[in-house]
Amino acid sequence: MPNAILTDLAIFGTGIAAGTINVVVGSGTLITFPTLLAFNYSPVVANVSNNIGLIPGSLTGAYGYRAELGGQRGRLLSLGSASLCGGLLGAILLLVLPAGAFKAIVPVLICVALVMVIAQPRLAEWVARRQRPKPEFTVPPVPPATGRPPVAGRPPVAGRPHAEGLPSVAGQPSAAGTTGAAGTATVTAGTARTAATMAPAGASAHERISPVLWFLVFCTGIYGGYFGAAQGVLLIGLLGIALNETLQRVNAIKNVLAALVNGVAAVVFVAVSHVDWVAAGLIAVGSVVGGLIGARVGRKLPPTAMRVVIICVGVAALVKLLV
Repeated sequence: MPNAILTDLAIFGTGIAAGTINVVVGSGTLITFPTLLAFNYSPVVANVSNNIGLIPGSLTGAYGYRAELGGQRGRLLSLGSASLCGGLLGAILLLVLPAGAFKAIVPVLICVALVMVIAQPRLAEWVARRQRPKPEFTVPPVPPATGRPPVAGRPPVAGRPHAEGLPSVAGQPSAAGTTGAAGTATVTAGTARTAATMAPAGASAHERISPVLWFLVFCTGIYGGYFGAAQGVLLIGLLGIALNETLQRVNAIKNVLAALVNGVAAVVFVAVSHVDWVAAGLIAVGSVVGGLIGARVGRKLPPTAMRVVIICVGVAALVKLLV
């Protein structure tokens, strides 16, 4: 009995850690999945129960980032369809392929996830440099036309350049005057239209998503539905490269897409697979707490420390699977 309580507390604690890490970085599965393996859960049951348990944490994290989701409804609808389709296919592959195949593939997947976690700081720095605001294009001021000096004895007309040195006919602006207020208004309006077409991607809720990005998010959904570790790192990389957005707004999209992948996979798992509901419930409660922590203070936690924990746990899982 005491051992069972300690086991439940350990699973609950890893759920908190995974929920926090998923919101901030992604790859919380590398905490919970090896923990379930250490307590003698089969790889498939551990993966299925872990997937279901992490859904509430993903939803909590997405809600915590709701401010950063403003103005991104259009792209969420488009990329969300890719995540749903990919997650569904990944979950089906997990159930259709033999359990032995999953056990053989998992060490490779964990290695890939660990490499992504290690490379994540450089990737984040590269994305941040790419998203750094560029100097705005400004139209240089039009110098006034000088032309010939005014005719001797004839004072210049105020506000009108003497392009030809002759007075304008009453009621008709001089030719050079067209480059004055009216011309400036025309240039300003044209510049405004140009700036509108070059506005950041998040400025419009109806931004078009390229077919290439849709397909890559779909492939990431397959990976997430099948295993899921570090799918958040993959999504941040893809979205950060493809979208002209800040890293926090990209992270907000990542949380929603990961929740969609886990959610559709969970529906499939509940319908046709065995789920350990005790483990899934403990992870779920823990991930909700972790999701709240990640959304509120997770961005202030030392990312290096979290990354070291992920790597250590991932390596421990590899040792258990391979020995």
